Amino acid sequence: MEQTVVPTASPPPPAQPSSSFVYALGRVEPRFPSPAIEKELAQSVGRAEAAGLTDREALHAALSIRANRYLARQLCWVFVIEGMETYLLTPRDPADFELLVEAVRPAPHPADLDVVIGTRGALAPPEACNGLVVPVVAFDQLYSFGRDALLDAIPRPDDIPEADDGRFRSAAAEVLDRILQIADNAGAVDEHRALNYLAVRYPAIYARTAAAHADNASLTAVDVHPSRLSGVRKIIDVVLSYTHRRTDVTDRWFVRVDVTEEFPFLVTKLSPYYQR
Repeated sequence: MEQTVVPTASPPPPAQPSSSFVYALGRVEPRFPSPAIEKELAQSVGRAEAAGLTDREALHAALSIRANRYLARQLCWVFVIEGMETYLLTPRDPADFELLVEAVRPAPHPADLDVVIGTRGALAPPEACNGLVVPVVAFDQLYSFGRDALLDAIPRPDDIPEADDGRFRSAAAEVLDRILQIADNAGAVDEHRALNYLAVRYPAIYARTAAAHADNASLTAVDVHPSRLSGVRKIIDVVLSYTHRRTDVTDRWFVRVDVTEEFPFLVTKLSPYYQR
């Protein structure tokens, strides 16, 4: 009896992760995708005037030469968050390789920070960066600053005396460190994007914490959750809790951030928060 062979359907291709927005705080680090690129850069450094420079200074000097911009395009640019290799960066506009080169500081400091704003896509293939497989972020904005520079740039409120500037700076540092150290803050989920936006764009959270310290209260919690106002647009509530050190009474303040699109923005300024 003749048997009928039924062709088996080929399995569907694996689903690619959908793109999502990223607003992340970390560090940009250049890496060599292959020994050939490393040797090519070494030859470029050798042709330049690099006497007396450290290796990092020589790297920065070589990449800053316009004729060597092809090297910047050949490197893989890794974004590191809390010591973890998290993303590979690629500029959406090729002219923005300039921003990546500027992120290669001649004298890096452990407290340096880079902010990347863009769209997260699929995982990079192993050959892209010497076997490193992490999501690729096509960025639209990248800017760099030192942690101390960020703290210095936060305006001290008028109601805080100049003599208390050191205390205000300490309070601001505490808030920034709390946001940076929140577990798994890769700047890819809405809650973390809202927090990171506030950390670099909204000084009122630092002023509120300094005022709480002056009232003998501690910052005891930073809670982030979708707002009840979320509907067509995605709104995030960020709630800061301050507990009085003597009475144990907790005072809460909140701010609303719209994270619907790539660039978050403020919806409601910092205001008292009442538990419902």
